Amino acid sequence: MPVPTYEKFIDPILRYLAAHPDGAPARDVYDAAAAALQLSDADRQEFLPSGAQATYKNRTGWGHDRLKRAGLSSSQRRGFWQLTTKGVDFARQHPAPLSVETITEIATVANEVRLSEPSESKATRLTEDRIATPDDRLGEALAELRATVVRELRETLANVSPSFFETIVLDVLHRLGYGASRSDLQRVGGAGDGGIDGVISLDKLGLEKVYVQAKRWKDSVGRPEIQAFYGALAGNRARKGVFITTSVFTQQALDFARAVEGIVLVDGPRLAELMIDYEIGVTARTLKIPKLDSDYFDEESA
Repeated sequence: MPVPTYEKFIDPILRYLAAHPDGAPARDVYDAAAAALQLSDADRQEFLPSGAQATYKNRTGWGHDRLKRAGLSSSQRRGFWQLTTKGVDFARQHPAPLSVETITEIATVANEVRLSEPSESKATRLTEDRIATPDDRLGEALAELRATVVRELRETLANVSPSFFETIVLDVLHRLGYGASRSDLQRVGGAGDGGIDGVISLDKLGLEKVYVQAKRWKDSVGRPEIQAFYGALAGNRARKGVFITTSVFTQQALDFARAVEGIVLVDGPRLAELMIDYEIGVTARTLKIPKLDSDYFDEESA
């Protein structure tokens, strides 16, 4: 099973420290919490994506951090944890297991970790048994940043020239693996193009091709446009086509594409997501996020 989120560690930490009123080394609390939560050896071998620390130790550390912020525990010296007088009384007054409401109160007592008022979007992410961790908040921030870039890309794409938009679309398709080389993707748009803006050769002899229509639209693309594209494919004896737009498709257009074979629809949001994923018109930067390595300091108290 996956290692539980940090709030699940709060009660085991509290109980172990209550049973050791004189305090205990953090490394002992790590093991006690893992045992209380019945973590397997495999669970204990799981590490954070950075590889800096075992996940269960990281979650135990965050759980104790919340107890400290609530005034229930302390760390008078490195790698040594002990309940405060308030914490001892709290443990005595609250028999195990702590309720979800009590854990939520402990986890949100500090101003900087207090959860915002529930909204429709938050409610879908935070339930009574899932409290936002620092990693969650970082993930939300990155998701918001990505959404901003998607909006910026869509606005930019809506204002480029039609010919350059066709070039962008072919660049995206090439990054997706269509065509052995960029030269296998050619723009053919122009007057009398029959709705075809690009052609992708999937083999050296050009026997297998994908036809592309790339249109900058402000309004939704409806079924008639997709039917016309399907007709253009038939006129070129083509079996595969990709219709890409800066706008969105109506439900009728989506239904028609699903009813026939060989047509893929890519709307503006999806196109922007692909450009981000494949870094087309987007520059990605590596972000270093510092975090205290508690294991390093625990060794001093070993």
